[in-house]
Amino acid sequence: MNAPLPTPVQRIELPTGTLDLRIDSGASELDALLGFAARANAKRGFLFLSKVLGKHWPAQPIDMLMVHERLAATVPPLGGAVQGPVVFIAMAETAIGLGQGVFEAWLRAHPGQQALFLHTTRYRVGDGPLIEFEEAHSHAPRQFLHTPVDPELHALLLAARTLVLVDDEASTGNTFVNLAAACRRLNPGLERVHLATITNFMGRAATGLLDTRFGMPTTCGALVEGEFSFAQGPLPPDQGVAQRYEEDADRGASAAFGRLGTARALRAPEQLAARLAREFAPGSRVLVLGTGEFMHVSTLFGAALQRQGVDVVVQSTTRSPILTWGAVDHALTFPDNYGEGIANYLYNVAPGQYDHVLACHETAPGPALFTLARLLQARLFHFQSEDHVEEVPVR
Repeated sequence: MNAPLPTPVQRIELPTGTLDLRIDSGASELDALLGFAARANAKRGFLFLSKVLGKHWPAQPIDMLMVHERLAATVPPLGGAVQGPVVFIAMAETAIGLGQGVFEAWLRAHPGQQALFLHTTRYRVGDGPLIEFEEAHSHAPRQFLHTPVDPELHALLLAARTLVLVDDEASTGNTFVNLAAACRRLNPGLERVHLATITNFMGRAATGLLDTRFGMPTTCGALVEGEFSFAQGPLPPDQGVAQRYEEDADRGASAAFGRLGTARALRAPEQLAARLAREFAPGSRVLVLGTGEFMHVSTLFGAALQRQGVDVVVQSTTRSPILTWGAVDHALTFPDNYGEGIANYLYNVAPGQYDHVLACHETAPGPALFTLARLLQARLFHFQSEDHVEEVPVR
């Protein structure tokens, strides 16, 4: 993929090839933030697996919120010639929760300043305008960005001068460039871009060329920085399609949590957390499970439980096929709850591992969710909005 690095700090032999990694900054945090996994994907056979996303690895909410604050602090300050609202966009699927958390942390640190949050998605919501772009290395390459239909939110998008793109890692920057170009066509007044990532493995030379690639001043804030090269080995077996996009299909994806934009932080389900905490026996181990793109609510739910003294971690299901190797020691497969007819996965969770599993979902309850609930002995919580949450009896 890249030319071999002259002095790799670390060489990782994966079942799918050889990954060489040089760390330029943040080496002391590498093990706490990151693991390595092998992807069942001939386009890219490796995965930088974050341990603080609440996606493929069990993460404590307090650790996740701290990462959100640190990445929000990397956004350059407004002032001088740069004014106007800030638009935060999180990249689906993996970084949706991360991006919304960074946006909310920035709002807390900048009271009174205007900002808009959107996240990309692989589902259409409503019939409003959207931007399509490609994440070329993904198993599900088609992504969409809905433009807000609310007039005030749409005005924020068009008035923005700073664009903040959030993902768990930057390896080439190509997807960021594609999305920023699409946003600039919509809003030619954008003046600068900031990339907020847990890891930046583009390398010093590529990072130094960001202004040229994006066509405007571009900065990058990351907790770990370095460079990688990957020598592809044996191709993994074909895992089947990971995306079946049908323009007119209703996948049950919500418009209430970020796809159509929001200018404020979501409220945590404090009352629900307090009630459940009273039900749990002392010392109970609890998993709060997000589903697919519906991630940030599970983080807020987990944080609320943690404030009640519950021993809780957060994770999410995913459409990404990953091999059982390295940072992935267990894998579960089940139908997807968005009705695409594709396989979904949950990693590093085994049935019976937790005393309580609380699965959060935006889609209406159906056979796929009931299958998942029975597999994990989980309770289902249907979040139709911040203020409307129903526990669904498992059938």
